[in-house]
Amino acid sequence: MNAAIRAVTRSALARDIAVFGIREGWQGLIDNRLMQLSARDVGGLIHIGGTFLGSARSKDFRDPTGRAKALRNLEHRGIDALVVIGGNGSQTGSAALHGMGFPVVGVASTIDNDLYGTDITIGCDTAINVTVEAIDHLRTTGSSHTRAFLVETMGRNCGYLAMMAGLAGGAEVISTPEHEVSAYEIAERLHAAYERGKTHAIVVIAEGVKQNAAQILEYFETNQRTVGFELRTTTLGHVVRGAPPTAFDRLLATRLGVAALTSLAEGVSGVLVGEQRGEITRTPLVEIAGKTKPISTNLIELARVLAK
Repeated sequence: MNAAIRAVTRSALARDIAVFGIREGWQGLIDNRLMQLSARDVGGLIHIGGTFLGSARSKDFRDPTGRAKALRNLEHRGIDALVVIGGNGSQTGSAALHGMGFPVVGVASTIDNDLYGTDITIGCDTAINVTVEAIDHLRTTGSSHTRAFLVETMGRNCGYLAMMAGLAGGAEVISTPEHEVSAYEIAERLHAAYERGKTHAIVVIAEGVKQNAAQILEYFETNQRTVGFELRTTTLGHVVRGAPPTAFDRLLATRLGVAALTSLAEGVSGVLVGEQRGEITRTPLVEIAGKTKPISTNLIELARVLAK
Protein backbone atom coordinates (compact mmCIF):
# COMPACT_ATOMS: atom_id res chain seq x y z
CA MET A 1 0.00 0.00 0.00
CA ASN A 2 2.91 2.38 0.67
CA ALA A 3 4.08 1.96 -2.91
CA ALA A 4 0.58 2.85 -4.15
CA ILE A 5 0.39 5.93 -1.90
CA ARG A 6 3.77 7.01 -3.24
CA ALA A 7 2.61 6.58 -6.83
CA VAL A 8 -0.65 8.48 -6.33
CA THR A 9 1.12 11.33 -4.54
CA ARG A 10 3.98 11.85 -6.97
CA SER A 11 1.85 11.45 -10.11
CA ALA A 12 -0.61 14.01 -8.68
CA LEU A 13 2.13 16.48 -7.79
CA ALA A 14 3.51 16.12 -11.33
CA ARG A 15 0.13 17.52 -12.49
CA ASP A 16 0.24 20.33 -9.88
CA ILE A 17 -2.52 18.64 -7.86
CA ALA A 18 -2.30 18.92 -4.07
CA VAL A 19 -2.52 15.63 -2.16
CA PHE A 20 -3.76 14.88 1.34
CA GLY A 21 -3.27 11.61 3.19
CA ILE A 22 -6.00 10.35 5.53
CA ARG A 23 -4.89 8.77 8.78
CA GLU A 24 -6.57 5.48 9.80
CA GLY A 25 -8.84 5.06 6.79
CA TRP A 26 -12.55 5.90 6.86
CA GLN A 27 -12.49 6.58 10.61
CA GLY A 28 -9.73 9.13 10.09
CA LEU A 29 -11.84 10.85 7.44
CA ILE A 30 -14.75 11.12 9.87
CA ASP A 31 -12.41 12.43 12.58
CA ASN A 32 -10.82 14.87 10.08
CA ARG A 33 -7.30 13.46 10.53
CA LEU A 34 -5.77 14.59 7.25
CA MET A 35 -2.26 15.70 6.37
CA GLN A 36 -0.93 17.30 3.20
CA LEU A 37 1.70 15.18 1.47
CA SER A 38 4.83 16.24 -0.38
CA ALA A 39 7.08 14.18 -2.62
CA ARG A 40 9.50 13.81 0.30
CA ASP A 41 6.76 12.56 2.65
CA VAL A 42 6.40 9.45 0.50
CA GLY A 43 10.14 8.91 -0.06
CA GLY A 44 11.81 5.75 1.24
CA LEU A 45 8.49 3.85 1.41
CA ILE A 46 8.42 1.60 -1.63
CA HIS A 47 10.18 -1.27 0.15
CA ILE A 48 8.13 -1.07 3.37
CA GLY A 49 5.02 -3.18 3.85
CA GLY A 50 1.69 -1.88 5.13
CA THR A 51 0.71 1.79 5.04
CA PHE A 52 2.38 4.66 6.87
CA LEU A 53 -1.01 6.40 6.98
CA GLY A 54 -2.45 3.60 9.08
CA SER A 55 -5.62 1.59 8.58
CA ALA A 56 -8.66 0.89 10.74
CA ARG A 57 -12.17 -0.49 10.48
CA SER A 58 -14.92 2.08 11.01
CA LYS A 59 -18.39 1.27 12.33
CA ASP A 60 -19.28 4.95 12.10
CA PHE A 61 -18.75 5.04 8.34
CA ARG A 62 -21.35 2.29 7.84
CA ASP A 63 -23.95 4.70 9.13
CA PRO A 64 -25.29 7.43 6.78
CA THR A 65 -24.57 10.03 9.47
CA GLY A 66 -20.90 9.04 9.56
CA ARG A 67 -20.60 9.15 5.78
CA ALA A 68 -22.23 12.57 5.70
CA LYS A 69 -19.70 13.84 8.24
CA ALA A 70 -16.84 12.42 6.16
CA LEU A 71 -18.22 14.16 3.09
CA ARG A 72 -18.43 17.49 4.95
CA ASN A 73 -14.79 17.17 6.00
CA LEU A 74 -13.73 16.61 2.39
CA GLU A 75 -15.71 19.59 1.18
CA HIS A 76 -14.44 21.79 4.02
CA ARG A 77 -10.86 20.97 3.01
CA GLY A 78 -11.62 21.77 -0.62
CA ILE A 79 -10.80 18.21 -1.70
CA ASP A 80 -12.21 17.35 -5.12
CA ALA A 81 -11.72 13.58 -5.30
CA LEU A 82 -10.61 10.56 -3.30
CA VAL A 83 -8.38 7.54 -4.02
CA VAL A 84 -9.17 4.57 -1.77
CA ILE A 85 -6.56 1.80 -1.53
CA GLY A 86 -7.98 -1.34 0.02
CA GLY A 87 -10.09 -4.47 -0.16
CA ASN A 88 -13.79 -5.36 0.07
CA GLY A 89 -14.65 -3.25 3.10
CA SER A 90 -12.79 -0.22 1.82
CA GLN A 91 -14.29 -0.45 -1.67
CA THR A 92 -17.80 -0.97 -0.35
CA GLY A 93 -17.25 2.35 1.42
CA SER A 94 -15.94 3.83 -1.83
CA ALA A 95 -19.14 2.83 -3.64
CA ALA A 96 -21.26 4.34 -0.86
CA LEU A 97 -19.44 7.66 -0.94
CA HIS A 98 -19.51 7.82 -4.73
CA GLY A 99 -23.24 7.13 -4.54
CA MET A 100 -23.52 10.35 -2.55
CA GLY A 101 -22.06 12.25 -5.49
CA PHE A 102 -18.37 12.45 -4.52
CA PRO A 103 -15.72 11.34 -7.08
CA VAL A 104 -13.92 8.21 -5.83
CA VAL A 105 -11.51 5.78 -7.49
CA GLY A 106 -10.59 2.52 -5.76
CA VAL A 107 -7.25 0.72 -5.95
CA ALA A 108 -7.38 -3.06 -5.45
CA SER A 109 -5.32 -3.98 -2.39
CA THR A 110 -5.80 -7.05 -0.18
CA ILE A 111 -3.80 -10.21 0.50
CA ASP A 112 -7.04 -12.19 0.05
CA ASN A 113 -7.28 -11.43 -3.70
CA ASP A 114 -11.06 -11.69 -3.47
CA LEU A 115 -12.01 -8.47 -5.28
CA TYR A 116 -13.91 -8.57 -8.55
CA GLY A 117 -12.51 -6.34 -11.28
CA THR A 118 -8.91 -7.49 -10.99
CA ASP A 119 -6.93 -10.68 -11.47
CA ILE A 120 -4.52 -9.83 -8.67
CA THR A 121 -4.51 -7.38 -5.78
CA ILE A 122 -1.70 -5.46 -4.11
CA GLY A 123 -0.16 -7.48 -1.27
CA CYS A 124 -1.29 -10.91 -2.43
CA ASP A 125 1.99 -11.90 -4.09
CA THR A 126 3.99 -10.92 -1.02
CA ALA A 127 1.66 -12.89 1.27
CA ILE A 128 1.95 -15.96 -0.95
CA ASN A 129 5.74 -15.78 -0.93
CA VAL A 130 5.88 -15.44 2.87
CA THR A 131 3.50 -18.39 3.26
CA VAL A 132 5.47 -20.57 0.83
CA GLU A 133 8.69 -19.78 2.67
CA ALA A 134 7.10 -20.91 5.92
CA ILE A 135 5.85 -24.12 4.27
CA ASP A 136 9.36 -24.81 2.95
CA HIS A 137 10.77 -24.49 6.46
CA LEU A 138 8.11 -26.79 7.87
CA ARG A 139 8.73 -29.34 5.13
CA THR A 140 12.41 -29.52 6.07
CA THR A 141 11.50 -30.09 9.72
CA GLY A 142 8.83 -32.61 8.78
CA SER A 143 11.23 -34.63 6.66
CA SER A 144 13.75 -34.77 9.51
CA HIS A 145 11.19 -36.00 12.05
CA THR A 146 8.66 -37.86 9.84
CA ARG A 147 5.92 -35.35 10.58
CA ALA A 148 2.88 -33.95 8.86
CA PHE A 149 2.10 -30.27 9.36
CA LEU A 150 -1.38 -28.78 9.24
CA VAL A 151 -0.70 -25.18 8.16
CA GLU A 152 -3.48 -22.64 8.58
CA THR A 153 -3.21 -19.52 6.43
CA MET A 154 -5.01 -16.18 6.32
CA GLY A 155 -7.55 -15.23 3.66
CA ARG A 156 -10.88 -14.97 5.49
CA ASN A 157 -13.59 -16.54 3.34
CA CYS A 158 -11.49 -16.71 0.17
CA GLY A 159 -9.09 -19.63 -0.33
CA TYR A 160 -6.83 -18.02 -2.95
CA LEU A 161 -3.85 -17.49 -0.64
CA ALA A 162 -4.07 -21.04 0.75
CA MET A 163 -4.54 -22.52 -2.72
CA MET A 164 -1.62 -20.73 -4.38
CA ALA A 165 0.74 -21.24 -1.45
CA GLY A 166 -0.29 -24.89 -1.23
CA LEU A 167 0.33 -25.45 -4.94
CA ALA A 168 3.69 -23.64 -4.84
CA GLY A 169 4.65 -25.48 -1.65
CA GLY A 170 3.74 -28.92 -2.97
CA ALA A 171 1.11 -29.57 -0.31
CA GLU A 172 -0.48 -33.02 -0.17
CA VAL A 173 -3.85 -31.53 0.82
CA ILE A 174 -5.32 -28.04 0.33
CA SER A 175 -8.61 -27.19 2.03
CA THR A 176 -10.42 -23.93 1.21
CA PRO A 177 -13.91 -22.50 1.86
CA GLU A 178 -14.71 -23.06 -1.82
CA HIS A 179 -13.67 -26.72 -1.64
CA GLU A 180 -13.32 -27.93 1.91
CA VAL A 181 -11.70 -31.30 2.56
CA SER A 182 -13.13 -33.16 5.55
CA ALA A 183 -10.99 -34.34 8.46
CA TYR A 184 -11.73 -37.91 7.45
CA GLU A 185 -10.52 -37.32 3.89
CA ILE A 186 -7.41 -35.51 5.14
CA ALA A 187 -6.59 -38.53 7.32
CA GLU A 188 -7.06 -40.86 4.36
CA ARG A 189 -4.78 -38.80 2.13
CA LEU A 190 -2.07 -38.49 4.78
CA HIS A 191 -2.16 -42.22 5.42
CA ALA A 192 -1.89 -42.89 1.68
CA ALA A 193 1.11 -40.55 1.44
CA TYR A 194 2.80 -42.36 4.31
CA GLU A 195 2.13 -45.72 2.69
CA ARG A 196 3.73 -44.44 -0.53
CA GLY A 197 6.92 -43.88 1.43
CA LYS A 198 6.79 -40.13 1.96
CA THR A 199 8.82 -38.89 4.91
CA HIS A 200 6.66 -35.81 5.49
CA ALA A 201 3.39 -34.20 4.41
CA ILE A 202 1.89 -30.71 4.30
CA VAL A 203 -1.78 -29.84 4.64
CA VAL A 204 -2.65 -26.19 3.90
CA ILE A 205 -5.94 -24.97 5.36
CA ALA A 206 -7.56 -21.58 4.74
CA GLU A 207 -8.77 -19.81 7.88
CA GLY A 208 -12.33 -19.56 6.52
CA VAL A 209 -13.00 -23.32 6.47
CA LYS A 210 -15.48 -24.85 8.92
CA GLN A 211 -12.86 -27.18 10.42
CA ASN A 212 -9.63 -25.35 11.20
CA ALA A 213 -6.26 -26.99 11.82
CA ALA A 214 -6.76 -27.31 15.58
CA GLN A 215 -10.18 -28.93 15.12
CA ILE A 216 -8.80 -31.38 12.59
CA LEU A 217 -5.99 -32.35 14.96
CA GLU A 218 -8.61 -32.82 17.70
CA TYR A 219 -10.57 -35.10 15.34
CA PHE A 220 -7.49 -37.25 14.82
CA GLU A 221 -6.89 -37.52 18.56
CA THR A 222 -10.54 -38.15 19.47
CA ASN A 223 -11.01 -40.82 16.82
CA GLN A 224 -7.50 -42.22 17.32
CA ARG A 225 -6.83 -41.95 13.62
CA THR A 226 -3.34 -43.18 12.79
CA VAL A 227 -1.89 -41.67 9.64
CA GLY A 228 1.71 -42.80 10.11
CA PHE A 229 3.08 -39.32 10.55
CA GLU A 230 3.42 -37.45 13.81
CA LEU A 231 1.09 -34.46 13.48
CA ARG A 232 1.70 -30.78 14.26
CA THR A 233 -0.30 -27.61 13.58
CA THR A 234 1.00 -24.15 12.65
CA THR A 235 -1.12 -21.01 12.30
CA LEU A 236 0.71 -18.36 10.30
CA GLY A 237 -1.68 -15.50 11.07
CA HIS A 238 -0.65 -11.87 10.66
CA VAL A 239 3.02 -12.70 10.10
CA VAL A 240 2.21 -12.92 6.37
CA ARG A 241 0.96 -9.31 6.25
CA GLY A 242 4.00 -7.29 7.28
CA ALA A 243 6.80 -8.48 5.01
CA PRO A 244 8.68 -6.17 2.63
CA PRO A 245 6.71 -6.23 -0.63
CA THR A 246 7.96 -8.35 -3.51
CA ALA A 247 9.12 -6.66 -6.73
CA PHE A 248 5.84 -7.76 -8.34
CA ASP A 249 3.78 -6.03 -5.65
CA ARG A 250 5.87 -2.85 -5.80
CA LEU A 251 5.38 -2.64 -9.56
CA LEU A 252 1.67 -3.50 -9.38
CA ALA A 253 1.07 -0.90 -6.66
CA THR A 254 2.95 1.73 -8.67
CA ARG A 255 1.02 1.02 -11.87
CA LEU A 256 -2.37 1.02 -10.12
CA GLY A 257 -1.59 4.15 -8.11
CA VAL A 258 -0.66 6.10 -11.24
CA ALA A 259 -3.70 4.68 -13.08
CA ALA A 260 -6.03 5.83 -10.28
CA LEU A 261 -4.78 9.40 -10.53
CA THR A 262 -4.97 9.27 -14.32
CA SER A 263 -8.58 8.11 -14.12
CA LEU A 264 -9.53 11.07 -11.93
CA ALA A 265 -7.62 13.48 -14.14
CA GLU A 266 -9.65 12.19 -17.09
CA GLY A 267 -12.87 12.80 -15.18
CA VAL A 268 -13.62 9.10 -14.61
CA SER A 269 -14.63 8.08 -11.08
CA GLY A 270 -16.77 5.47 -9.38
CA VAL A 271 -14.44 2.73 -10.60
CA LEU A 272 -11.98 0.22 -9.19
CA VAL A 273 -8.57 0.26 -10.86
CA GLY A 274 -7.19 -3.26 -11.27
CA GLU A 275 -5.19 -5.50 -13.59
CA GLN A 276 -6.83 -8.05 -15.87
CA ARG A 277 -4.90 -10.14 -18.39
CA GLY A 278 -1.89 -7.90 -17.90
CA GLU A 279 -3.76 -4.69 -18.68
CA ILE A 280 -4.90 -1.91 -16.34
CA THR A 281 -8.71 -1.87 -16.20
CA ARG A 282 -11.53 0.16 -14.64
CA THR A 283 -14.55 -1.64 -13.19
CA PRO A 284 -17.59 0.24 -11.79
CA LEU A 285 -17.60 0.13 -8.00
CA VAL A 286 -21.30 -0.78 -7.98
CA GLU A 287 -20.37 -4.06 -9.67
CA ILE A 288 -17.87 -5.14 -7.02
CA ALA A 289 -19.16 -3.64 -3.74
CA GLY A 290 -20.15 -6.28 -1.18
CA LYS A 291 -19.13 -9.19 -3.41
CA THR A 292 -16.40 -11.78 -2.88
CA LYS A 293 -14.58 -13.41 -5.80
CA PRO A 294 -14.13 -17.19 -5.31
CA ILE A 295 -11.05 -19.06 -6.49
CA SER A 296 -11.13 -20.76 -9.88
CA THR A 297 -12.44 -24.33 -10.07
CA ASN A 298 -9.47 -25.03 -12.35
CA LEU A 299 -7.12 -24.43 -9.42
CA ILE A 300 -9.12 -26.84 -7.26
CA GLU A 301 -8.81 -29.57 -9.89
CA LEU A 302 -5.10 -28.82 -10.36
CA ALA A 303 -4.48 -29.21 -6.63
CA ARG A 304 -6.32 -32.55 -6.60
CA VAL A 305 -4.26 -33.95 -9.46
CA LEU A 306 -0.87 -32.78 -8.24
CA ALA A 307 -1.38 -34.03 -4.66
CA LYS A 308 -1.35 -37.69 -5.72
